[in-house]
Amino acid sequence: MSDEKPWPDSIRAGECEQHEPLVRRVLAPNPSPYTFTGTQTWIVGAGRDVAVIDPGPTGSGMSVGDPPDANGRGHVEAILRAVEGQRVAAILCTHTHRDHSPAAAPLKAATGAPIIGCAPLALSDDGPRADSAFDPDYAPDRVLMDGERIAGDGWTIEAVATPGHTSNHLCFALVETGALFTGDHVMAWSTSVVSPPDGDMAAYMASLSKLHDREDRVYYPAHGPAVTKPRQLVRGMLGHRKQRERQILRELERGTRVIPDMVKHMYKGLDPRLTGAAGRSVLAHLLDLEARGRVAREDECWRLVA
Repeated sequence: MSDEKPWPDSIRAGECEQHEPLVRRVLAPNPSPYTFTGTQTWIVGAGRDVAVIDPGPTGSGMSVGDPPDANGRGHVEAILRAVEGQRVAAILCTHTHRDHSPAAAPLKAATGAPIIGCAPLALSDDGPRADSAFDPDYAPDRVLMDGERIAGDGWTIEAVATPGHTSNHLCFALVETGALFTGDHVMAWSTSVVSPPDGDMAAYMASLSKLHDREDRVYYPAHGPAVTKPRQLVRGMLGHRKQRERQILRELERGTRVIPDMVKHMYKGLDPRLTGAAGRSVLAHLLDLEARGRVAREDECWRLVA
């Protein structure tokens, strides 16, 4: 296993960085091969009240206790410093993986703000998770449906339903500026892991197509840099997934029958820590192909349908 870090040393957790007049970022100190530099908590608003998007992990997310930044301070404390003098009007969660939503509860306790956004999700998944599994304690005060909006001082946020990475995944559009907060659905540094049973490849592809049809100016994902050419990136992601599907079909034509062998052939030079996640994405593709009548399986073995 390589000890090389896949994230740049220049990124500092706990600091509040301004990205545009209505958008700030506070980085959680949970870097990893799955989270890149860490979970990015986005703060929307420059007036008397703000919204906080993806408050991030606590002890149940990445380590023990609210993970400290380089100065020993916790991520919730860093968020509170960033919004000092303003009222938190809403705490928004794109989905309920443990690197995204657990800090919503302590942030609500500290500010009194309601937790708004994705639906709760209770799921038992015995496969290797790329996001430390789900947050079982997530309890929203209000669930947003596709197209629903909330508003504050100078900002309006609209929910954009994007199931696939998880069934409850939402993106959030900042109506005034054309920015879209994409959670884990679209990231520039990596493709999103789609892990069954909750992750669904057909839904993920449909959600990508949905974003491609929009005219958002910039994407702010939960991990990695901002996406300044969103439609171009989404088009490439759709092509990448279709290429993976073709690779799987070729492997089956060659007689490869089990997922570990497919991963070994398809993902050359893959970090061993990511092997499980790659296998889950291959499984998601196979389940999609099975639903479309292209492949069939017997136990752990897969084959083409004649």
